[in-house]
Amino acid sequence: MSVPAEAVGQPKKAAAAAWIGSALEYYDFFIYGSAAALIFPKVFFDESDPATATLLSLATFGVAYAARPVGALFLGHFGDRVGRKKIMVFTLILMGVSTFLIGCLPSRHQVGTLAPVLLVACRVLQGISAAGEQASANSMTLEHAPPHRRGFFTSFTLGGTQGGQLLATLVFIPIASLPEDQLLSWGWRVPFWLSIVVAVVGYVIRRRLEETPAFVQQAATAGVVKLPLMVLLREHWADVLRVIGGALIASVSTIFTVWALAYATSDAVGMSRTSMLWVGALANLVALAAIPLWATLSDRVGRRPVFLIGAVGSAIMMFLYLWAISTGSYPLIMLLGIVTFGVVYSAANGVWPSFYGEMFSTRVRLSGMAIGTQIGFAVAGFAVTFAAQIAGPDGTDWSSVALFTAALCVLPVLAAISARETCEVPTELLGERAPAQASRQETVTA
Repeated sequence: MSVPAEAVGQPKKAAAAAWIGSALEYYDFFIYGSAAALIFPKVFFDESDPATATLLSLATFGVAYAARPVGALFLGHFGDRVGRKKIMVFTLILMGVSTFLIGCLPSRHQVGTLAPVLLVACRVLQGISAAGEQASANSMTLEHAPPHRRGFFTSFTLGGTQGGQLLATLVFIPIASLPEDQLLSWGWRVPFWLSIVVAVVGYVIRRRLEETPAFVQQAATAGVVKLPLMVLLREHWADVLRVIGGALIASVSTIFTVWALAYATSDAVGMSRTSMLWVGALANLVALAAIPLWATLSDRVGRRPVFLIGAVGSAIMMFLYLWAISTGSYPLIMLLGIVTFGVVYSAANGVWPSFYGEMFSTRVRLSGMAIGTQIGFAVAGFAVTFAAQIAGPDGTDWSSVALFTAALCVLPVLAAISARETCEVPTELLGERAPAQASRQETVTA
């Protein structure tokens, strides 16, 4: 079958838009994580009890993950009804606006308990936005990609999230070095205010994208599904469960980027904020290169073996990384941080966009990815809060946190082992174990 000339450049264009958009989107999301660990306990919560203030601050980080499943139901439904492009634009604008508003919030000293309430409200909006971001970007790149390179092209979405995290870290490094009074009064607000640029740039980039050929063909022939959730749960319930289990691998990221940062900069260890932010920055820089390499390998050997390397390896490496922090040896922390997050975790992180997306048919792909990942990510988000409790009253029981993280890697391993290998399945046959049997009542023509 010949490929139209105008469609030749679409895979690269979709991948670039997914990378840039995800980087901008997750810049917003990750600056909250850094602020929750370093700033918010003193700005929005009671400073007289630092341990409780830190615990509550980290809990607000998890609130967005609790909102994600709700956002996934809503955005997944419309993404499979009206297309991937519109959801990609909407989620980016919502994230930019909600993050900008966080930078405008009054402190606890100014308005009392209203301050953390407003913070949680903005965080919920961030969570709703993130719920549709990756699923829509992954669906867009997967459905535009050549069949034999779906792993590589879909990995650009996760490369973008790492790029956004790197950008957020680099922005916070000079902010964190400000004098304490300036940092807590106005300095922490600057990275959040910059998100207004995110909304503008993201809109310009994503509104120029074309809808995917797979979705256009589905809408023009069999028609789009009226109730994607019903079809999803009837035909793909086992795959949804696999994605939920697989998505728990994100716990490695939240423990690494939030809890480990708070632990390392606590009085018990005494590392400086700036030095630990550099660990995250360099680990993300390495991940930018590692993610597409792992994804390319998955196009050759399959999704399952690469994902398993990341899941099993992360469970082991988190013990070594948290142990390194407990020693206070900065060279050791830097080395193991880069290997843990930049290399090993990137194996699972780089391959899951194609691995999960290929489990579903075009009719319900966005819903399946959004709902499955966001339920799993909700647990991963609150893993930080659980870790803070598991670490004990003084927050130094790193071995229990490492064991907890390893336990959360068990379900991802089981999900990968039980999944079908799909790297060589033609795009139009993905998720179709039998011919689609959508009735007239289930679909509507475009």
